[in-house]
Parts: sequence; structure tokens; C-alpha cells
Amino acid sequence: MSRFADKVVVVTGAAQGIGEGVARTIAFEGGSVVLADRSALAEDVAAEITAAGGSARSFLCDLETYRGAEDLMQFAAGEFGRIDVLVNNVGGTIWRKPLEFYDESQILAEITRSLMPTMWCARAVLPHMIDRASGVIVNVSSNATRSINRVPYAAAKGGVNALTASLAFEAASKGIRVVATAPGGTEAPRSTIPRNPEPPSPQEEVWHQQTVEQSTQSTFLKRYSTIDEQVEPILFLASDAASYITGTVLEVAGGDRG
Repeated sequence: MSRFADKVVVVTGAAQGIGEGVARTIAFEGGSVVLADRSALAEDVAAEITAAGGSARSFLCDLETYRGAEDLMQFAAGEFGRIDVLVNNVGGTIWRKPLEFYDESQILAEITRSLMPTMWCARAVLPHMIDRASGVIVNVSSNATRSINRVPYAAAKGGVNALTASLAFEAASKGIRVVATAPGGTEAPRSTIPRNPEPPSPQEEVWHQQTVEQSTQSTFLKRYSTIDEQVEPILFLASDAASYITGTVLEVAGGDRG
């Protein structure tokens, strides 16, 4: 397949998991990809893609800041001359516990991690896409907007859904599509980049397991997805095959609409 031939795609959170899968597949399908992450593992993935004959660059940055997002887009445009697609994949629950056990700093950390990188990157990429009257922004949200033990994360991803709908409305006349997927629970190798440097307490392990059970039991298929099952819908929405789809949040959660 060559869905992304001659396309320049920026993928955030590309060092591992869904983001890594998206970046590798885009390169395999002929695209030039910029892998953005704050982990140096993104450099290793980019090197592997290049060694296999693909076109890839890595850029280390903190996308919880606008400066990080702006620097990323300037880098991508400088390397390849334009940006055709942005995949906003940064985010993820840091803690899992009932809301009354979160302190102020933890709530702010959840919102900053799972909403602001999408907001900053969307803002930073828009001038590049508006100049060419063309572009696609794919946001990776979550079906956990209705779930237990992660209310701040749910609020952040609800914000991503609202951002997707509102920006799609605003940007359509400028030739830009804005869409999102809402993944359910996904089987993935254990993260090599811990979201929380502190090991969970026994009680936090219980709350985590409650979330896992609720997640799997809420799906029609009664299981987690694979990474590939999350990557393919993202690629479809990013491709020209989805040219008449905008403002949509596609649930990829085994029937659980969140």
C-alpha cells in the first residue's frame, strides 16, 4: 500500500505503543514521518525506519508546552518543506483512583498531559496547513470519557473531543480536516517510559484492576484491543480515503462508546 506516498506526517508520542505503530506504518506506506517524543527512544525508532529504507526524523520535545509544539512544527516544516498530517497521540492516565483521592497537583498533571499537547500542537500546526489550504489533524482521544477511577483523565479527553468538533467546524473552510479516534483498553508491552515515577500502592493496584475490569466488561467483545487494531483506524482517518470525514470521533473500543 502507498496511502502516504509523498505525505509528510508528524506523529507525537511516537517512541512506543500506538504512536510508534502509526509512525512505522506510515513510513512503510511511503510517507515521510517526524517522530516526536520526550524520550530518546524516538531516535531509535527513527533510526530503524531509516535503516529499513523509510524516511524518518526524530525530534525530542516537551509537548506539554506551547514552545515544544511550535519548535516541533518548525522542525518538521524545515526538514520536509510542509506538514500534511498531524497525529496527536500524546496522553495517558497517570493515576487511577476515585476523584476524592486526587490532590490539586495530580488533577492539573492529568489535564496538562492528556489535553494540552493536543491543543498546543493543533495551534502550532495550523499556520503551516492554512498556508497550503490543506491538511489533516487526527487526535487520539479515549472512550474513557465515561469510566471509573480516572475522572481528570476523562475530563481531559472530553476536552479533546470538543476540540476536535469545534476545530473541524472552524478549519473546514481552510481546507483542513480534523478527526479523532477514541481507543478503548489496549494490550501493549509494558511502558518503558513510566507516567508516574512512584510505584503504585496496594490500594492503587486495586483501583487499577477495577478500571481494567470495567473497561473489558463494558465492551461487546469482552477484551482489550491490540495496538494494530488502534493503528489502522488512525491511518484510515489520516488518509485520502477519509476525505469526506471531519469533526468525527470514531470509537475504537469493541462497542463501548464511552
